[in-house]
Amino acid sequence: MEKVNIKQKLDSFSETWVPKIVGELNGQHVKVVKFEDEYVWHHHEVEDELFLVVEGRMEIHLRDQIVALDPGEFFIVPRGVEHKPVVPEGLASILLFEPATTRNTGNVDHGLTIEAADLKKI
Repeated sequence: MEKVNIKQKLDSFSETWVPKIVGELNGQHVKVVKFEDEYVWHHHEVEDELFLVVEGRMEIHLRDQIVALDPGEFFIVPRGVEHKPVVPEGLASILLFEPATTRNTGNVDHGLTIEAADLKKI
């Protein structure tokens, strides 16, 4: 058992779109990741995803709306809902909470795809 400093974990890397595991509980992963520009449209068949903005600003584009998030705000994308994370300017630091089996690009094969088993714990 140990406490986790989210800012220290985020400061330990600079790459974008590569989630890092910082905690595990009940079959769920707590991850930190840095977002920049736009991601890929995708959905997750069986997993919900929670996006919490730690620093910066991000948008979650859905097919029928855009959800803008500022630091301290979160949004849960329900399973099966197509979405695309977007950072309108600069960099955003995000905390993700999702099942350990979650593949980052869901149903889409893409250059940014990282299989859940290949994620690193920091």
